[in-house]
Amino acid sequence: MLKLIPAVLAAALAASLIPAAHADDVASSRAGGPIRNVVLVHGAFADGAGWRPVYDDLTARGYRVSIVQNPLTSLADDVQATRRVLDRQDGPAILVGHSWGGTVITEAGVHDKVAGLVYVSALAPDAGETTAQQYEGFAPTPEFVIETGSDGYGFISPAKFKAGFAHDTTDADAAFLRDSQVPINMSVFGTRLTQAAWRTKPNWAVIATEDKAFDQAMLIHMAERIQARITKVSASHAVFMTQPKVVADTIEQAARQAGRPAK
Repeated sequence: MLKLIPAVLAAALAASLIPAAHADDVASSRAGGPIRNVVLVHGAFADGAGWRPVYDDLTARGYRVSIVQNPLTSLADDVQATRRVLDRQDGPAILVGHSWGGTVITEAGVHDKVAGLVYVSALAPDAGETTAQQYEGFAPTPEFVIETGSDGYGFISPAKFKAGFAHDTTDADAAFLRDSQVPINMSVFGTRLTQAAWRTKPNWAVIATEDKAFDQAMLIHMAERIQARITKVSASHAVFMTQPKVVADTIEQAARQAGRPAK
């Protein structure tokens, strides 16, 4: 019996250290240490599973990563889905959005746990603007073809999917993305934002230079308007799958810089 006591005490000590270490990590973030929480928000057509390569990279670096599953039914619904995940964070977080997800993080990013924003080939409207307005004055994107059904929900044309969304993936990956599309209620693009988190939160942008979903000038204009720290990478709209290290590096940069104490 006496021989069991050291083993029991060791197990109890190990168990007690886990939450203590976790608490110290959270306290470090709040005191100006590197931020450890990352929340990823997908855009239209591809759901949160597309973030897997970025998730794997960041978790291997020690980040705690959560992925929002947007219903894509309305801006309000997607923002609420994002807020639910933010509410569950145990400290400050970097909020990341791809494509339509940029509109979502712009509205949801005023949440008090958001320390910084990362726009990954993403939209960045201002308060009072609609997402559709961001396209005005820029070149059309003939390879990115959306087919809208009678119910108002849109899919990317199957025949144009790889060329328009993921030309730098394998045929197999592009086919899976094409066949697992999540349609978006096209009316969301006409919804006016009430918040613009980028006006009060530091922000970064990854611009895929071969993105066929947006005119390059449009992506650059939006990133420069919000005064984002910009990283450009040769990639398609599916940059989150094809260049995960570049995306993860930018998120890590945001986590380190946003976690610094104000001077």
